[in-house]
Amino acid sequence: MRVMADKQTAKTRAAPVRRRNPENTKQAILAAATTEFCRHGLKGARVNVISARSKTNIRLLYQHFGDKTGLYLAVLEHVYAEIRAEEQRLQLDEFDPIEGMRRLVDFTFAFFGNHHDYVALMNNENMLRARHIKKSAKIRALTQPLVASIAKLLARGEKSGAFRKGVDPVQLYVSITAESYFHVSNRFTLSAMFDKDLTDKAWLTERRRHAQDLILTWLMPR
Repeated sequence: MRVMADKQTAKTRAAPVRRRNPENTKQAILAAATTEFCRHGLKGARVNVISARSKTNIRLLYQHFGDKTGLYLAVLEHVYAEIRAEEQRLQLDEFDPIEGMRRLVDFTFAFFGNHHDYVALMNNENMLRARHIKKSAKIRALTQPLVASIAKLLARGEKSGAFRKGVDPVQLYVSITAESYFHVSNRFTLSAMFDKDLTDKAWLTERRRHAQDLILTWLMPR
């Protein structure tokens, strides 16, 4: 009995100590929180659900993000950082202006179509009058390279004669977003009103072509 006890003690002493990786823990919390906030908004989201889904205790959650509102802001920043990073990968400077613009429209349309959860999150923040985004210098900073990239694309198009003069990059991007976002955020009500499935692949293909044609035709020189 004593020999077995000694062996068990030695085994216990030799067992490696599991250490948490703070960055992995933070990312796990952020991923779980993104799901919860997208589904239920800031008010409806529950911290204990986020804690359970990320397999971390609430103390660690507060340690990394301060409180529920701090975590919600971190999720917003994470989502917008993902969108902006994907836009930067388009490398619009490598294409002629018309193709570059077509790629931007196509990407924006596809991104919102594939991220209904992000659309729900943005709708929630709009209902809160962008109360939390206004506090984020990071989100504003992330948007500046996008505006600069669109401005360069417009300038090249204007110089080559492909685009008309004086197009404001922010106005243009809002229009591109509207063409890519509205039918997603309002898909249920629009489908019911028009008795047409706005999630149908054939309808979405037609809608994507419509969005591209609308933007590119509008950009043509008068």
